[in-house]
Amino acid sequence: MAELKRAHTWEISDSEAEQEPGTAAEPESAHSRTQSAQSRLEPPPAPAVRSPSPGARRRGNRGENREERERQKEERERERQRQKEERERQKEERERQKEERERQKEEKRQEQKRKKEAAERVKRLKPEEYLKTVTVNIHPALLQDSDCDVLLSTLAGLEWRSRIEEHDLTHSVSWSRTLPRTEDEGSKVVEEDQVLMVVTQMEFMDMMMSIKQALIGGCEEANSLFQPLCEYLNRNTGAVVSLLVTGGQSCQRRGSYDDYDDEDEVCPRSQLGLQNIDIEQVLVYLQLYKNVTVHFLFGWQEVTDHVCAVTKALSKRPFRTLQDVPDLGFCVDGLWAGGVRVDRSGRGLAQVWTRQIQQLNRVSVAMATSVTNAYPSPQHLLQAYEKAESEQEQRGLLADLTVRGGAKERRIGPELSNRVHRLMTSQNPELVLD
Repeated sequence: MAELKRAHTWEISDSEAEQEPGTAAEPESAHSRTQSAQSRLEPPPAPAVRSPSPGARRRGNRGENREERERQKEERERERQRQKEERERQKEERERQKEERERQKEEKRQEQKRKKEAAERVKRLKPEEYLKTVTVNIHPALLQDSDCDVLLSTLAGLEWRSRIEEHDLTHSVSWSRTLPRTEDEGSKVVEEDQVLMVVTQMEFMDMMMSIKQALIGGCEEANSLFQPLCEYLNRNTGAVVSLLVTGGQSCQRRGSYDDYDDEDEVCPRSQLGLQNIDIEQVLVYLQLYKNVTVHFLFGWQEVTDHVCAVTKALSKRPFRTLQDVPDLGFCVDGLWAGGVRVDRSGRGLAQVWTRQIQQLNRVSVAMATSVTNAYPSPQHLLQAYEKAESEQEQRGLLADLTVRGGAKERRIGPELSNRVHRLMTSQNPELVLD
C-alpha cells in the first residue's frame, strides 16, 4: 500500500478565523504579524469625548440660570435693604433737623419772653410806674393833730395811694410797695426801709430826758416815745428812721441871707428852751448808736414836703439801682472807664491832665478845666511852683483861678489849691490828699 503523506499544518491567526467560510485565507505576511504584535503591546486608545446631548445641555443651562437668579435675588434684597436703611437714615435726619428747628424756635420764644419780662420789669421800675404801686401808710396817732389834714389833702391831690393803719412804730409814716402778681404766687406787699417818726416839741423833750437818763445810768427812764423807738429798731435792724420834730413857730428873717443859712435848724431848737450842748449830745447819740437822724420843722406843711420828697426819692431808687449795677464790679461801662486815647502827636494829653486833677474829691470838670487851662501840663505847674518865693505862695497859687460854669463864676479857692500842691510836690506815697 502506498505510503500516505502527512499534510503540512498551517497556523491559523485570529484574523483568519474570523474570515467567512468559503473564502480562502491569504497567507499572513511578516509585516502584518509585526503590526499585530505591536497592537497587542500598546494600550487601548482613549475613548473619544462625546458631545453632551441636548437634554443634558438644557439641564445644565437650567442649573446655571437658577444660580444666576438666586444671585440676582440676593443682590436685589441687599439693594432693597440698603435703600431701606438709607430711607430710615434720611427720616432720622429729617426728624433731627425738625427737632433742632423746634428747639431753636423754643429758645427764640423763651428769649423773646425773657426780653419782654425784662422790659416789663424795667418799665415797672420807672418812677412814674412805682408811684402807682406805692402806698403811704399813716399811723392813726398822727391824726390827733388837726394839721395832719395838710398831708392827707396833698397826697389825695397827687393821686398817691395812702392808708391809715396801725404800724409797728407809733407816730410814724411808712411806705409799702405791691409787687406784680405772678403765676406761682399772688401779689406781695414789700415794706420799704424808710420810716418817718413825727413828734411834737414836747414829745421830743420827753425823749431827750429819757436819753440823758439812759446815758447817765442808774436812773429810771422817763416814760416817752424813746422806748417804742428802741423796740422798733431792735426788731427791724434794717430800717432807716428819721425823726421829724414839729411845732416850731416861724422866725422873722432879718439881715442878709448869708446870716440865716441854717435858719430852719436854729429857730426850732431855740424854742425848746434847752442848751445847745444838750441837744447836740442827744443828736449825736441818736445818730451814732441808733442811726436816727433828726429834722426840726416848723409845721405840717414842711412835714408834707418831706414826705413827698422821700416818696419821690424812693420811686427813683429802684430804676437807678438797676442802671448803676455793672456786669462786672471791676469793669464799669461808660466814658470814664474807657480812658483817653493819646496818639503819637500828643493829642489827648491835655484831657489826661484834666482827668488827673478831676480824680481829687469834690473836683468838678469845670474846676479841673480851669487849672489845666492856666497850666497846660504838669511841667508848667511845677515850674510855676519853683518860681514862687515861699511855700505859702505855692499853696495859694491856684486859689484865685476863675471857674466858669453854672449859674455864676467862682474861684478855685485855697482848699483845692492846697490839695493840688500836695499832689504835685509830696514825696510821701502814703499821704492822704483829702
